[in-house]
Amino acid sequence: MIWQTARFQVDLSQPRVMGIVNATPDSFSDGGQYFSGSDKLASVIAHCEQLLKDGADLLDIGGESSRPGAPPVSLEEELARVVPVVRYAVALGVPVSVDTYKPEVMQAVLDLGADVINDIWALRQPGATEVVAAHPSCGVCLMHMHREPQTMQVAPMEGDVVPQVRAFLADASERLQSAGVQRSRIVLDPGVGFGKTVAQNFSLLARQNELLTLGYPVLAAWSRKSSLAVVCSTSLADVAQLDVTERMVPSVAAAVLAVERGARVVRVHDVHETVQALKVWSAV
Repeated sequence: MIWQTARFQVDLSQPRVMGIVNATPDSFSDGGQYFSGSDKLASVIAHCEQLLKDGADLLDIGGESSRPGAPPVSLEEELARVVPVVRYAVALGVPVSVDTYKPEVMQAVLDLGADVINDIWALRQPGATEVVAAHPSCGVCLMHMHREPQTMQVAPMEGDVVPQVRAFLADASERLQSAGVQRSRIVLDPGVGFGKTVAQNFSLLARQNELLTLGYPVLAAWSRKSSLAVVCSTSLADVAQLDVTERMVPSVAAAVLAVERGARVVRVHDVHETVQALKVWSAV
C-alpha cells in the first residue's frame, strides 16, 4: 500500500511513525516546551531534527492547539508560527505534514513544498477541499471530530460511535474523490479524543478493523490522550494531576495495539520509544 504525497510515495507495507511538532505555546502535550525562549524557531527546528534522529518517518507540524476548550488562533498568527518551520522542514528529506483546517494556511504550506494536509475538520471548512483538490498530488488525512474543540467534550457523542465514525469518514473520502482527489492520497483518522468518551475511544481501537473495510490506510493518534490516563489511574484526581509526559508508556502501548489492528501510521510525541516498540512487534 502506497500513500501518495506531494513529493513522496510513502510505503505503508510497514507501519510509519509520524512525529508531532507543536509550533504552539499552549499544546496539551508539551505546554509549548518546544515553542519557547528567545528564539522559538530555533527551538522547534531542533525538535524536528531530534525527532528524525529518533526515527520519525514523517513530521506533522501544527500552529494551533486542538485540545478540548482551546481558543481559535487567527490566520495571521498561525501563518507566523507555521510557515518558517515548514520552510525549514521541507529540506530535511522526509514527508512534511501540516495540521491545519484553514484553507489559506493549506495553500501557503503547499506552496512551500509541504506534502500532506492533516485536517481535524476533514476539509469541511469553506474552500479547504478546493485547495487540496487543486494540488496535483498532496496527501491528506481526514479526521472525525464531533462538534468543535471548544465544545467537543462538553457534550460528547452518544451510542455506538464506530458505525457513526465509519459513515462520516466514508462520506468525507467519497466527497474528496468526487472533487478529483485519488484514493491513494487519502488516509483516515478516527479522531480519538475528539468528542468521544473514554469507552468510545477504546471501542474505536478494539474495532478498528471496521474502519479498515473502507479500504483506506488508518492513522492512529493515541499519543498522550487523556483516555490513557483514565484507564491507568486509580481516581479522577490522579488523572487531573498526571503529567502528560508520564503517559509515554501507555501511549506506546496504544500505538502498538493500533498497528497490530491494522493502522499504517501512528502520530506520536515519543518517537524513539514508539520506534523501539514497533521493532519488537515487527520481530514477532
